[in-house]
Amino acid sequence: MAAIEPSAIQHTVRIRHRQAGKTFEVRVPEDRYILQTAENQGATLPYSCRNGACTACAVRVIKGELEQPEAMGLSPDLRAKGYALLCVSYARSDLEVETQDEDEVYEQQFGRYFGRGKVRFGLPLEDD
Repeated sequence: MAAIEPSAIQHTVRIRHRQAGKTFEVRVPEDRYILQTAENQGATLPYSCRNGACTACAVRVIKGELEQPEAMGLSPDLRAKGYALLCVSYARSDLEVETQDEDEVYEQQFGRYFGRGKVRFGLPLEDD
């Protein structure tokens, strides 16, 4: 069985792991997830579900572009503010990102609903 070749297009991704005080620089093919590729190159980064459903691997994009069509754990509002989930993100240019505290991201996304009597039937991920 032939090995699957990675995309010829690769981007340099600089990941500032804020909590650990480390910076990782990796080369990521456009058709590979950033988190998994970075780990394969020796980066130790926060994660949990690896499915785009939680915010453990959340980063803030400082420079560059990425695509994250499967990031169901982030509201459109947070995506518009430059947040991304590395586990389901594809680099679309050279990037610079910084890890975020999961609790801070969670609070930004859901804090306005908890403890304020606004949750009735599920959590609204998109404002209607």
